[in-house]
Amino acid sequence: MDDLLERLRAGLPAEALISDPDVMVSYGRDMASFCDAGLPAVVALPRTVEQVQHVMRTATALRVPVVPQGARTGLSGAANASEGCIVLSLIKMDRILEISQVDRIAVVEPGVINAVLSRAVHEHGLHYPPDPSSWETCTIGGNIGTASGGLCCVKYGVTAEYVLGLDVVLADGRLLTTGRRTAKGVAGYDLTRLFVGSEGSLGIIVKAVLALKPKPPTQLVLAAEFNSTSAACDAVCAIMERGHTPSMLELMDGTTVRAVNAMANMGLPETTEALLLAAFDTPEPAADLAAVGELCRAAGATEVVPADTAAESELLLQARRISLNALETIKTATMIDDVCVPRSQLGAMLDGTAAIAQKYGLTIGVCAHAGDGNTHPVVCFDHADPDESRRARESFDEIMALGLALGGTITGEHGVGVLKKEWLARELGPVGVELQQGIKRTFDPLNILNPGKVF
Repeated sequence: MDDLLERLRAGLPAEALISDPDVMVSYGRDMASFCDAGLPAVVALPRTVEQVQHVMRTATALRVPVVPQGARTGLSGAANASEGCIVLSLIKMDRILEISQVDRIAVVEPGVINAVLSRAVHEHGLHYPPDPSSWETCTIGGNIGTASGGLCCVKYGVTAEYVLGLDVVLADGRLLTTGRRTAKGVAGYDLTRLFVGSEGSLGIIVKAVLALKPKPPTQLVLAAEFNSTSAACDAVCAIMERGHTPSMLELMDGTTVRAVNAMANMGLPETTEALLLAAFDTPEPAADLAAVGELCRAAGATEVVPADTAAESELLLQARRISLNALETIKTATMIDDVCVPRSQLGAMLDGTAAIAQKYGLTIGVCAHAGDGNTHPVVCFDHADPDESRRARESFDEIMALGLALGGTITGEHGVGVLKKEWLARELGPVGVELQQGIKRTFDPLNILNPGKVF
């Protein structure tokens, strides 16, 4: 420990190191339940690439594990400290280095907050689409590390589609530059995409070149109320089958709607069993909303209410953005699943989740990025009740099994971390696991980068 601190101090200013156990414990974990975390030996908060390189060279020399962190808003335990590790927090590397209107790119450090970047590029008439629910607090580095999505994925895609290039500090301290600034390029293997979603297990991202879009028109939102989730899912299938491209297509089940009302008094319809929110940022959004409204009525919607203004639209979207927080108020703890299925199987996924909730006697609310089949079943339970905790874990696993059985994946945007390691092996199969572990060994032969995560 003394040797580690002495070596780190040789290349880092005093304010960049935390060794007080009472302070370090606050860097111990992200927001996932049922994930173990240890006490780090030290927390490093570098401000420069050179300082990150110094940390990694020290870690390699002493064979000390390193756990990279952003804002710790993750939901899979990927940022949880391991006992005696160096926590490498990148939140101080928070500069927007460049915004180019001609090239339509932004160059940023990993600690830049998603919402800060979004507002900055808007001032230049540009748009950075990926917007996780935690966009006001989550960092771009964390978004890249977990390949996060957001509400607008149905039209604009996920984080991976916007990462053009990266600067990455490798396990031994070398600096690797991947990708490009150009609109296209196919030189060599796509190492950039390899790092996206790697959860800090292959290297430390210290700079990113991000693609931007032109700023779209202001979107308008429609809310459709249904007496069943299956009817709402039928509407989703009809909307996509007819070729509509909403900027958002979000679903909240009745449990989620009532939780949002209880927390924020938003006046959403308490009697509904599913609330579908469709948004369009097209030149004529009212016409698109009218067409989608007819499809919702045909699928069985009992009420269809299009917003007339941007303010009304934002109010509806705020209800969706706070849904996960609202479900957390039901019990002392939650487990947030992240199962993505083909859109055609969305109804079966929600019906199956409801049956699992009934089987285990638990409250499970579901909110979903319905347009791309990405569901977030939230298992609510009392952490102090051992039996309820056991049932929560079993129901969580059963939901993942259901997703795989329906042709889906165990994670659409939250990552694997600690929470889903066993399930990753089931999804990939033995050959897939073998090859991915080989990639890990190539980049991190000493296994010091976020060990125990993903695999």
